[in-house]
Amino acid sequence: MKRVEFRPKLFETLKNYSRANLMTDVMAGVIVGIVALPLAIAFGIASGVSPEKGIITAIVAGFIVSFLGGSKVQIGGPTGAFIVIIYGIIQQYGIEGLMVATMMAGVLLVLLGVFKLGTIIKFIPYPIIVGFTSGIALTIFTTQIADVFGLRFGDEKVPGDFIGKWMLYARHFDTVNWWNVAVSIVSIVVIALTPRLSRKMPGSLVAIVLVTAGVYFLKMYGGVDCIDTIGDRFSIKSQLPEAAVPSLNWEAVKNLFPVAITIAVLGAIESLLSATVADGVIGDRHDSNTELIAQGIANIASPVLGGIPATGAIARTMTNINNGGRSPVAGIVHAVVLLLILLFLMPLAQYIPMACLAGVLVVVSYNMSGWRVFKGLLRNPKSDVVVLLMTFFLTVIFDLTVAIEVGLVIACVLFMKRVMETTEISVITDEIDPNKESDMEMHEEHLAVPDGVEVYEINGPYFFGIATKFEEIMARLGDRPKIRIIRMRKVPFIDSTGIHNLTTFCEMSQKENIHLILSGVNPQVHAVLEKAGFYEMLGKENICSNINEALDVARKELNG
Repeated sequence: MKRVEFRPKLFETLKNYSRANLMTDVMAGVIVGIVALPLAIAFGIASGVSPEKGIITAIVAGFIVSFLGGSKVQIGGPTGAFIVIIYGIIQQYGIEGLMVATMMAGVLLVLLGVFKLGTIIKFIPYPIIVGFTSGIALTIFTTQIADVFGLRFGDEKVPGDFIGKWMLYARHFDTVNWWNVAVSIVSIVVIALTPRLSRKMPGSLVAIVLVTAGVYFLKMYGGVDCIDTIGDRFSIKSQLPEAAVPSLNWEAVKNLFPVAITIAVLGAIESLLSATVADGVIGDRHDSNTELIAQGIANIASPVLGGIPATGAIARTMTNINNGGRSPVAGIVHAVVLLLILLFLMPLAQYIPMACLAGVLVVVSYNMSGWRVFKGLLRNPKSDVVVLLMTFFLTVIFDLTVAIEVGLVIACVLFMKRVMETTEISVITDEIDPNKESDMEMHEEHLAVPDGVEVYEINGPYFFGIATKFEEIMARLGDRPKIRIIRMRKVPFIDSTGIHNLTTFCEMSQKENIHLILSGVNPQVHAVLEKAGFYEMLGKENICSNINEALDVARKELNG
């Protein structure tokens, strides 16, 4: 095995780094840090943990991803995609379970990078990615309804499932707090309008500052005390927690492994997608395997220091690029800015209204939904639409783990069905048109197939999906020929089932005293068959490079 290629972009960039580059990166890092603040707080709360855990994640993961990552501009931290997963883990296994699952996911990500599997992630079908991204967006939106409307549920616990949540909301919709509704609407409007006034200012931060100030004055001077703030629900800690490693036991590892796989797959997809988008903007090329290793290390370190799962964040990465960030230094500065805010300004977070954060997450879910892309995919082939809708509904109704597993299975099955449909098997018993051939010398006259000879043309991969197809064609044929020629010039590969099928076919032919000849086997398939010992059974004299040679062998056999 080749040695692991781990090449962080930071060290490559610093070789030709200037003071001008530093100033630009520092400015970009400061802006990204400010943009990341409200999102980190919102993602932390929505995930079912305290607000500072979201910021700690952005600090730890943001620093490690920039310091060790394979992208120049990637910004790591908590993202909306993980909200649903994290919330579900905490409900079932607690904070300890979340720590274990996150660290396991980190190890899996490191292994993906070490074994150079970064490119494989890119092969996940696009409808699956869109399906579960849109599903997550709808789920995030659903989780924020209670805070948007200020609903009160008494002693009832909020269900974890989608349908249960909406049924609970319907039962308690008479408890609507219209002040909360107003705060949420104002927050959404401010976020939507801010880019029109200034592209440099993050809309979410502007909304939080303005709305928090407005609510503070309403509480102090207007007698409005029915708007919940972060301080009403959480105790704010302005410090980094002590490092703590969870107690690992085999039972916990076994139970949390499927969840860890989901976190790892989702983290890998989102981070590499973000890095790919960034490459297109800055004209660079990221190292996917180095990036995965960095993401893995970040997810191992984050829970130890009190954080939650993290990945590359597309929105913050684009903010970094748009503000001049061109090296990992900007990401490191962003982490330092968040650390300073945590240590010195975090107490101010207690005044932020929950309805305002809900408005921020409603906008996040809208941007994440990609409804235009979703709508566009509905016009694609039916198989893609089936995968898209199945993944979407499974994400919403059940969870992301089920959605990814079932989505991949369905996508694979439909793909095999397509391949099966493209693979053709034909039988020729009279003559072959040389003008359609590529593995033989050209002749003006058609090649006559002698009496007692059947020629089978396989056009496409010979794998388990078409093995039965070959058998069905054989069964339909009446008379048994003396010689069978199997043309494999258009067979790009053959799998174990195909080899088994071909071996069985050879054995049956020999029992029936039917002579078998292979024609036009390409080098790759030839090597596989030879390694499997197939040629020992058939005889090397019956392996022909083209149809001319195969027909000559057939004639000699008939005349002999």
